[in-house]
Amino acid sequence: MDIGLIIAFIMLGTVVGFLAGLLGIGGGLVMVPVLTSLFIWQGIPQEQVVHLALGTSMASIIITSISSMRAHHKRGGVLWPVLRRIAPGIVAGAFLATFLASVLSSASLGIFFACFLVYASIQMFMNIKPKPSRNLPGTPGLFAAGSVIGSISALVSIGGGTLTVPYLSWHNIDVKKAIGTSAAIGLPISVAGSIGYLVNGLSADLQIDYVFGFIYLPGVILISMMSYFMAPVGAHVAHRLPVSVLKKVFAVLLLGLAIKMISSVI
Repeated sequence: MDIGLIIAFIMLGTVVGFLAGLLGIGGGLVMVPVLTSLFIWQGIPQEQVVHLALGTSMASIIITSISSMRAHHKRGGVLWPVLRRIAPGIVAGAFLATFLASVLSSASLGIFFACFLVYASIQMFMNIKPKPSRNLPGTPGLFAAGSVIGSISALVSIGGGTLTVPYLSWHNIDVKKAIGTSAAIGLPISVAGSIGYLVNGLSADLQIDYVFGFIYLPGVILISMMSYFMAPVGAHVAHRLPVSVLKKVFAVLLLGLAIKMISSVI
């Protein structure tokens, strides 16, 4: 591996972990645009570069999601009955969405991701929160909702919090438990999505060392290692800084990343 690439992965993992702890956001929103640029820099064919970024980002989320889930469980913040009912839809949606991603062009995936970044930016900047207005649906309804959340999450390589927290809050779930349950939901999303990107990338034959399907293993290891240790640091700093202001700054950064993503793949 190029030493510059190793340093870039370490820095990316550091930033992603710190932001996850500071602002409670999933790393995929930052990882995918940066990984896309890094892989283009390495000369990886542009028609596969976004797929590789999505798969690598998704696999990198697994360790972080386990750590986050355990932390929220210790505080009683995970609604396990809800997780058990929504998880089958989450897994099905996330896994099947990777098949769609594999047949889409990098440009199409990049545009979709950039649109989602704009949505996430507006949601964060405006601090949009749905008013609780209904109760959770039954198992079929949760399966359907999970399928949608899992599908979109896999296509943009996120743990699902951007979608899950508003959905649960809309259904009269306390926001702390919505965040905790969303953190736990991130694990089946990341595992199912990673398996999907692994399986669908086997036919791509990228001929790059340490690539398994659409997952670049060295990147996963370095990013996961740094994000795991930096997330608690970000959480500690969150209690000392005006997070509401930081979220607005980060929202502007997301818009910049959306523009960068578009320029990288078109």
